[in-house]
Amino acid sequence: MLIKELHTERLILRKMNESDAPNLFKIWSDPAVTKYMDIDCFIDEDQAIEMIKLMDELSQDHKAIRYSIIEKESDVIIGTCGYNYFDWDNGRTEVGYDIAKDYWGKGYATEAIGSLVDYAFTTLKLNRIQAKVVPANVGSAKVLEKLNFTFEGTLRQYEKVNDTFNDLNMYARLATD
Repeated sequence: MLIKELHTERLILRKMNESDAPNLFKIWSDPAVTKYMDIDCFIDEDQAIEMIKLMDELSQDHKAIRYSIIEKESDVIIGTCGYNYFDWDNGRTEVGYDIAKDYWGKGYATEAIGSLVDYAFTTLKLNRIQAKVVPANVGSAKVLEKLNFTFEGTLRQYEKVNDTFNDLNMYARLATD
């Protein structure tokens, strides 16, 4: 049911695999990239392998799927994106994404997430796609706003990271939007 590869004008979204670990480690070991993520900055490539294995297990059960984002022109992995979980009973999913710092501001996140949104509504027939964003992550909020997501409110002290409870802003888009 879950497609292993999606294509856009400039990108290939391919299900992550272990051979992606060296490239993904470079991305996830950059503090600028992980600043607003719910993971600590990676310090060892084995962490990337473990993350890939975890996401592979979840995808086998149709609970989630994560894609490596590959720039077609250079054939370089520039980030990841995917469906963090599926709630099939309620017709919803949550999307997430990260892009290597060198590729920020070029519309890649918008293009990749736009592809996930289209696939979720047209093929998976989901009703709601949501994303939770750290309030200070203005760039991520702009990506979602460009894709016609609606800011629904702030989830106060929603997530605990390093012994601190953090707020998250909820954005969502419905199939009828």
